[in-house]
Amino acid sequence: MAETGDGKKEEADYKRLHSFPLIRHTDMPEEMRVETMELCVTACEKFATNNESAAKMIKESMDKKFGSSWHVVIGEGFGFEVTHEVKNLLYMFFGGSLAVCVWKCS
Repeated sequence: MAETGDGKKEEADYKRLHSFPLIRHTDMPEEMRVETMELCVTACEKFATNNESAAKMIKESMDKKFGSSWHVVIGEGFGFEVTHEVKNLLYMFFGGSLAVCVWKCS
């Protein structure tokens, strides 16, 4: 029984330690990168238990701000190979193991 409590405490400590966004790869200009990163963090925090709603929020915001054809994938343990427009890709981690990939292709 004590292990369950300790395990949850360790997980909470891990999430608190890794609650900052970590960019794995991007080719976006600085201003777009900062705005996209902040949008991703906001969406992931707002919809912590629903990745689909978070992805929808990010996609709709990016479509309005930077034009249409944005795509968003949020989850754990996935790989990807995408074709995207130059200077329109962001791949980041948030909250430890949650990955967010945002890209534009038309």
